[in-house]
Amino acid sequence: MDTGGNSLPSGADGSKRKVCYFYDSEVGNYYYGQGHPMKPHRIRMTHALLHNYGLLQNMHVLKPNPAREKDLCRFHADDYVTFLRKITPDKQQEMLRQLKRFNVGEDCPVFDGLFNYCQTYAGGSIGGAVKLNHQHCDIAINWSGGLHHAKKCEASGFCYVNDIVLAILELLKAHQRVLYVDIDIHHGDGVEEAFYVTDRVMTVSFHKFGDYFPGTGDLKDNGYGKGKYYALNVPLDDGIDDESYQTLFKPIMSKVMEVYRPGAVVLQCGADSLSGDRLGCFNLSVKGHGECVRFMRTFNVPLLLVGGGGYTIRNVARCWCYETSVAVGIEVADNLPPNEYMEYFGPDYNLHVSPSNMENKNSRDSLEAMRAELLENLSRLEHAPSVEFQERPPDTELPEVDEDEENKDERISRDADVKDDYESNSRVKLEFDANDEHNEVVDELAIKMTATPEPGSEGDEKEKSKMQLDEAIETGGDD
Repeated sequence: MDTGGNSLPSGADGSKRKVCYFYDSEVGNYYYGQGHPMKPHRIRMTHALLHNYGLLQNMHVLKPNPAREKDLCRFHADDYVTFLRKITPDKQQEMLRQLKRFNVGEDCPVFDGLFNYCQTYAGGSIGGAVKLNHQHCDIAINWSGGLHHAKKCEASGFCYVNDIVLAILELLKAHQRVLYVDIDIHHGDGVEEAFYVTDRVMTVSFHKFGDYFPGTGDLKDNGYGKGKYYALNVPLDDGIDDESYQTLFKPIMSKVMEVYRPGAVVLQCGADSLSGDRLGCFNLSVKGHGECVRFMRTFNVPLLLVGGGGYTIRNVARCWCYETSVAVGIEVADNLPPNEYMEYFGPDYNLHVSPSNMENKNSRDSLEAMRAELLENLSRLEHAPSVEFQERPPDTELPEVDEDEENKDERISRDADVKDDYESNSRVKLEFDANDEHNEVVDELAIKMTATPEPGSEGDEKEKSKMQLDEAIETGGDD
């Protein structure tokens, strides 16, 4: 099938991909607080498995350049970003009004290094998008990213900064159409809302729906205006297993790729849809979850993989390690290699875990009816909607990739293997700096998206800003 995307130089067997992997060794030190289910330590555990399986030798390992305030403000409101920079545990009492205004406190607590944490995980996703735009890799991975609930002016669902929206804005500088796919158990509401009225970004979310956070993502919610039918929601019930999930995922995504023909894909791999998750209620195996990555990889379109939810951290590490192996095209053994977190993985010490015998509340008839309705909606779309820029965003010029820097022998130790991309040749830093010199189309639409509403007019202004986003994307940013 002709997907219309950018074909990747992947070899005759289609198994090899050039992969950039973003990791900061400090990310595992951030701590949401005692009893909080979100634990960045899971990123460190994932990295340890990748190291001990020898997978790091098959990727270009990079330390992300922290996103600056101006980078975050391409989507988020200036006053919200300023608040994130200023707030500390010691200042909470004097900033109670702002804490409430920006929805920071319980699900999204204030902790030491909060803003640095946001800069780190956002920087990884933006950096991955930049690498894809400049064809330095076929697949980019940032497991610390994927925080899909964050809104323009507030935190939500353990998410402060929406790194996915920022990465998509970056990808739109080089691609007419970007596809976002979300396999987290929670609806990808923040990303859908950001692009709800445009056909330049299609969002597809497979999620639990009903009395469940965030409460959005109904089958009937499918976009507005120019974005009508460019938001797809696949609402699911408890206990869905691998087989049932794939009866929806593969035909829907095949049709999406055929009709929409994106230039790049962002896949949010939230691991809370796995069986046995602390907050989840699905029954997917690691292999079944990873099958979504494998399937999207077959389309040979530039692919950004990000993390997301996942609260049984031993299984999160298993999942993202396996999905990294899928990305690079290397089979890994089920028996886990010795690593410093071995005690987490007992008593079996295997990569794969069996799903439970929980009831699948998704009947075959209901899944078939939903699949038919979604495929019908997709059939209403204009094939590969055309986009006319009045002025194309200038490409960011980068120094040539130094092949010597990618010598695998230099990247064998666990943390020494992380190449500080902006300290050596300053590639990612130069990319960000070069962007600042241009009044780019996507930066213009981001300004329109971040217009702060007047008090008391949030509802009207929210719809207005969505319409402004659509207009900005359509016209290339000219007012």
